[in-house]
Amino acid sequence: MIFEMGPALLFCPGDRPDRFTKAAERADAVILDLEDAVAASAKDAARAAIAGADLDPARTIVRVNAIDEGVLAADLDAARSAGITTIMLAKTESARQLDALEGFAVVALCETAAGVVHALDVAAHPSVVALMWGAEDLVASIGGSSSRDETGAYRAVATHARSHVLLAAAACGKRAIDAIRTDIADLDGCRAEALDAAGSGFFAKAAIHPSHVAPIREAFAPSADEAAWAQRVLAAADAQPGVFSFEGRMVDEPILRHARTVRARAASSPLRTQQDTTTDVPRAPEEAS
Repeated sequence: MIFEMGPALLFCPGDRPDRFTKAAERADAVILDLEDAVAASAKDAARAAIAGADLDPARTIVRVNAIDEGVLAADLDAARSAGITTIMLAKTESARQLDALEGFAVVALCETAAGVVHALDVAAHPSVVALMWGAEDLVASIGGSSSRDETGAYRAVATHARSHVLLAAAACGKRAIDAIRTDIADLDGCRAEALDAAGSGFFAKAAIHPSHVAPIREAFAPSADEAAWAQRVLAAADAQPGVFSFEGRMVDEPILRHARTVRARAASSPLRTQQDTTTDVPRAPEEAS
């Protein structure tokens, strides 16, 4: 399954088949984009490229256009032709929209006011495996001009949407994906956002450039000290059930659940530190940001 592969999901324009394999090799999963990363005049070419893609379906998502664009059938046909079964629906706004995606596992992208407000209903839909949020389209949908303030921090409405989408996904037992960072050169900012995402409960973070893959992986992989602590405290819990004191700290079930999460991440996401230095910058999609 997509989300067992690792936390770094890399967008790739659907009309750049020369980058498909490269993107898949550099990230834990690739998102082939048919929406904003592709000009209207290139949509058909992008569908043809995706239909002929030779990628691992377990590590590939196709982002399809919003329902009201009227091209969903063509987008889905392209994914089916490539054997891809996981779809990201741009601008998801209601659970009812998801009925048109029967047969696909769906990542619902909540990036408008309606999408965020209805995130709980969307997450409850049986086809949905994950929610993702996006800041720029959200702010645009409510008449704003920027998702961040003069310090570079998200505005309150964006942080509210981020938290709401995360909680809606968790309430329905689904995964949550953190939005991209649009500043490609700011690797420290990407790492800081990914650290917060991992600590808050997101299972992955999306990226629009391969240079962000390493900071995301590093952020989601527990440090050696964190992994060792998790192993120690869980071993101690086996010997003394119930609340107990461990290394000067009170330990109860919530703390043990934190430790199990750390242990699981340490097992499934080994620290990968190689830094991609490519200067071939893909066109950044305006969504999912």
